[in-house]
Amino acid sequence: MAEIILGGLIALLLVMLVVVKRAATGSVLDKPTGGPLVQLVNAFNLFCLLVVNPLVAVLLVTDHMQSADPSHATVEPSWLLKVLEISGLVVYLAGFLLMMWALITLGKNYQLGGSPPRAEDRLVATGPYRLIRHPMYTAALGISFGLASLTQSWILAVVFLIYLALILLLIPREEEGLQQAFGDQYDVYRGSTKRLIPFAY
Repeated sequence: MAEIILGGLIALLLVMLVVVKRAATGSVLDKPTGGPLVQLVNAFNLFCLLVVNPLVAVLLVTDHMQSADPSHATVEPSWLLKVLEISGLVVYLAGFLLMMWALITLGKNYQLGGSPPRAEDRLVATGPYRLIRHPMYTAALGISFGLASLTQSWILAVVFLIYLALILLLIPREEEGLQQAFGDQYDVYRGSTKRLIPFAY
């Protein structure tokens, strides 16, 4: 029963994210522009959100998650499993809420990660952008890490690590484009915020 509820929750969060993205930005799917790294990160992002998450939801609802995942980890004792599941759920939910908040805050300034700012874009430093410069990346990593913890899947843990590596490679290039577009304004903003984790990194 818990797996069915969890699978339904994942599906509901995905639908909510699509609705919020459409309402806030005016689009659902965007075509990435830029070099190979930008293309790779955005393709991986779409793969995680539109393939991995729905697949996990279906497997949970049909009670096939453990049998379909050869990398499923058995966690003992049972209290440790509960801690892992609850913390995974909290991080997963927080990731979706943060992503929706960031999309609403960006509005028409939204672009796919790594894309250079357009002439009409403004530097957004409100909402979650007051605390961190890349809340959408933080959100995506939270969703990925939370899903791996929820399902105790080593495969999904590897997906998270690949995602993390790609994002850490992309951020310096993205920030270079933002600095070129916004100059001193971006330098001041960068000096007063962290990249991915408030007050830490």
